Amino acid sequence: MPPRTSLPPHRRLPLLVTSDGDLLDELLRLAAAGGTEVELAADPAAARSRWLPAPLVLVGGDQAQACLRARLPRRPRTVLVGRSGQLDPNWEIAELIGAEHVATLPAAEPWLVDRFTECAPHSGTGGPARTVAVLGGRGGAGASVLAGGLAVTAARAHLRTLLVDADPLGGGLDLVLGWEELDGLRWPALHDADGRVDAPALVRALPHRGDLVVLSWDRGELLALPAQAMAATVDAARRGRDFVVVDLPRQLDDAAVVALQAADQAYVVVPAELRATAAAARVVAAVAPHCTALGVIVRGPAPGRLKAVEVARGTTGGTPTTLVLLRRHPAPGRVYRGGSRPDRRSGIAPRAE
Repeated sequence: MPPRTSLPPHRRLPLLVTSDGDLLDELLRLAAAGGTEVELAADPAAARSRWLPAPLVLVGGDQAQACLRARLPRRPRTVLVGRSGQLDPNWEIAELIGAEHVATLPAAEPWLVDRFTECAPHSGTGGPARTVAVLGGRGGAGASVLAGGLAVTAARAHLRTLLVDADPLGGGLDLVLGWEELDGLRWPALHDADGRVDAPALVRALPHRGDLVVLSWDRGELLALPAQAMAATVDAARRGRDFVVVDLPRQLDDAAVVALQAADQAYVVVPAELRATAAAARVVAAVAPHCTALGVIVRGPAPGRLKAVEVARGTTGGTPTTLVLLRRHPAPGRVYRGGSRPDRRSGIAPRAE
């Protein structure tokens, strides 16, 4: 049987939610046949932090009602599973908890082995894409510029990269790159996305140049982004890309929480100023419960001569997992200056392929 291991930073494992020992043994046997390890949760409380990041979630029939009461968010690739005679094909409760399939053992064993095989490390793409979330500690911190810079750098290193704009009030990351004239879908067109999105089709439909693809907002009517749409999109991105960068708003909505929980690493950008440090402390307090690895990026200059370590400690109340000092950073206003060529709108925009 596969060992019950913790999740490595670079790889997500299927999640089994059950306290039924006999059912668990059968699912572990099927996971071993599919060549993958798994994570275990006896109930929804133990599953909550791993619910959205997992590439596959199997909910035992014994925990279906508990998951419903816990109001866990809907997500793609959720399966309600149980043994014959103990789990009727109850599509009503499956729909309520967001399950896409009801699997009854032993009849569904071959199908479940195939699902586990898709999650195995040898299953094709080498595992889900590395995902990084970036937030500003205060307004104008430069998080969007940094997110764009990370994405462009990754694309220039020949990583298939997706830059996701999760801030509906940010004005649009396509403007940061000077891509507002490029054809392709924006968030409003994906507003009703749910379930499993075809990764290659998504990449083809979005604005792109070379290895960089961008999902941003248009300048039309302001819409609240459903968590289901974000979950489906991030799931497709992690399956179809090598690297994903998500630019998050400082005030987290449900969709932003979904993206944050799917991230391998989150960074909060903080100018080296006293007031910015105080503001960023509130942002960190809201972000920390939803991410497994949180780092602080301190941006200079420091007019009050605050040290990066002092800013980080004031922001996190302790030592963060990562501390980076940026002595210079592009002024956010630079990216909105006009220019005759889209790739000159910003110093970080990629060259046209």
